[in-house]
Amino acid sequence: MAAALASLTLTEVAARIRQREVSATEVLDAVLARAKAVQPKLNCFLRIDEELARAAAKLADADLARGHVRGPLHGVPLAHKDMFYRAGVPSSCGSRVRGREPETATATVLKRLDAAGAIQFGVLHMAEFAYGPTGHNHHDGPCRNPWNTAHVTGGSSSGSGSSVAARAGFAALGSDTAGSVRLPAAICGVTGLKVTHGRISRAGAMPLSFSMDSIGPLARSAADCAALLAVLAGPDPADPTASGEAVPDYPARLHRPVKGLRVGVPTTFFNDDLDPGVGAALTESIKALESLGCAIVPVTLPAEMAAFDAAGTHVIAAEAAAYHGNWLRTRPQDYSPQVRARLERGLALPATRYIDALRLRGPATAAFAKAVFAKVDVLHAPVLPIPTPTIAETDVGGSPTMDRTLALMTRFTRPFSYLGMPSLAVPCGFLASGLPASMQLVGRPFDEATILALGHAFQQATDWHKREPKV
Repeated sequence: MAAALASLTLTEVAARIRQREVSATEVLDAVLARAKAVQPKLNCFLRIDEELARAAAKLADADLARGHVRGPLHGVPLAHKDMFYRAGVPSSCGSRVRGREPETATATVLKRLDAAGAIQFGVLHMAEFAYGPTGHNHHDGPCRNPWNTAHVTGGSSSGSGSSVAARAGFAALGSDTAGSVRLPAAICGVTGLKVTHGRISRAGAMPLSFSMDSIGPLARSAADCAALLAVLAGPDPADPTASGEAVPDYPARLHRPVKGLRVGVPTTFFNDDLDPGVGAALTESIKALESLGCAIVPVTLPAEMAAFDAAGTHVIAAEAAAYHGNWLRTRPQDYSPQVRARLERGLALPATRYIDALRLRGPATAAFAKAVFAKVDVLHAPVLPIPTPTIAETDVGGSPTMDRTLALMTRFTRPFSYLGMPSLAVPCGFLASGLPASMQLVGRPFDEATILALGHAFQQATDWHKREPKV
């Protein structure tokens, strides 16, 4: 019973709780049992708040008994990356700099999940200050991949990807500045949504790069991501960068027909350094989309894609260094060697290079839209160009190999963070190693509905997202 409950999707378990087929307490028991079982092997949780969660589950059951449904996520237990602040609770952000004092305010995304009826039962592992794409953490140890614990989870939302894949949580919040939702989702075999810049409020979330950060869900399916986006999206007085763009009914639009949808397949950039095994999985995913009635259209990307990637690197480096400047001066010893080295490089970045990178963004977005979205509705691309590396292979610290390793991990994800476009990581097969492979569906700004509908249609026709690791 417990294992079966923990294996349900978020939308399935939410419906069963609302229909009183199962209680919030029973669901929480199942998730806690699974979390405790996998934690010694995966190191995906930083903290589990069992007592508070059990009290919240009892209240949720009492409300339901009185006929009061708080929202679409009534009684659903969730855990999140440890960078979303909750008043009265310390947040470490995966560091030794923060985490000593309780937060004074609650993140908007947590408030919205609370209002929808969700129950937070813990916080999840993350790369230090969300500045790392592998899942390493010098202070808390590496989070491990549930498909093979010798391999990385991807980062920086490492615990989010690992726990959701291991069925120790139905979904989790992550952040994505250069791939930190999509990489752990792809590497752990779950679905991850990077939203349009401004689609979800960032108030009360740890910043890394204020002009490139976004918040998004990691879940079992595109349908789960749609359900969460419907709760999370929208303007917020506490965040002036949150968009006032209308919020569609994402769950309802999941079922839009995808027949005739034009799916672009890039002929440049994404073929560079692409592993043959990854390429084979992507080819099969294209065939599946074609079988759904999608029109597959070859697309030539702007020649400056590598420059867009480099510009994104400069923006992140400068903005992260600015945020951390005072701590770097007063507490440098509390940073890990890799994160400190990367932040110090940001301090040394010329202001002109940062400004040039900002000025390029508008023309770059226009050039990309003209080359791609004038011809197709969605772009299909890989998330990671290589098979998932091991923890040992990527444990490079602040060594001279750091730049190449980190750049290779984020090469196919960072450009879309720089351009501010939505992107959905969707499991699309397995490699010879037994580790997952994923595709990336990229849409026009604020057109999350289309990529979610296409991801949902693909998942209705395939079962890659249903496969469970044997932890």
